Amino acid sequence: MRSTWKGHIRFSLVTIPIQIFSAVETKKNIKFKQLHKEDNGSIGYSKVCKTCEKVVPYGDIVKGYEYEPDSFVVLEKQDFENIKLKSTKAIDIEAFVDISEVHPTRFETFYFVGPNGEVATKTFNLFTQTLRNSGKAGVGRIILRDKEDVVLLKEYQGGLIMYKLRYPYELREMKDVPDLKEVEVDQVQLDLAKTLVDSLCKPFEEVDFEDRYRGALLELVNSKVEGKQMISISEEVDDAPVVDIMAALKKSIEEAKKTA
Repeated sequence: MRSTWKGHIRFSLVTIPIQIFSAVETKKNIKFKQLHKEDNGSIGYSKVCKTCEKVVPYGDIVKGYEYEPDSFVVLEKQDFENIKLKSTKAIDIEAFVDISEVHPTRFETFYFVGPNGEVATKTFNLFTQTLRNSGKAGVGRIILRDKEDVVLLKEYQGGLIMYKLRYPYELREMKDVPDLKEVEVDQVQLDLAKTLVDSLCKPFEEVDFEDRYRGALLELVNSKVEGKQMISISEEVDDAPVVDIMAALKKSIEEAKKTA
């Protein structure tokens, strides 16, 4: 596993050399290229000006912020250089919090964090065990790719998971979702629904997370390579609306009992 960033964790006077690794495996993703239907040539892309309809070279492209309709302020490369944050190659811990206080909407992506070399192992383990024993997670800041991110560090299996957190301004409000309103629910229906939920409960580790679409896609690709004819593997789904919710709940409970 190759690290994507090396630096330090700093809290108070303690400094721990660390390295960060991507925690997501992308090599097994199925990727496609766009091809010309006539000769299977790869498709390229050109930047075209919508005003003069000419192809614009990369060197002639600038970034503009639209502050009013069709009115832009242009920012040059040097403008961005002037405000670039200088990386300190350190994650400065500003606070320790209960992870239960961090709403799931704040989590963006995550990484694995480990010590950078044997010299850092002892101090790194001190930090991870302290987090584990306290039940806390460290919140700090890191500069990645010229952008400052707020991150949360949590102990996991002897190492650390680093969650990149979204800023509050990036999140929409649930209250803006249309048609949300409180309505009275029949207690009998509510009890039946609770019974249905209880009948389908199982540990998270036992939930089947097989990527059925990926499997079908691989099968399709292999069959194309081998020149075979593929048939549809999709299942028919009954889209008829549920009219009698009581009957639907009772039937669902019976079906759940059969599979339990």
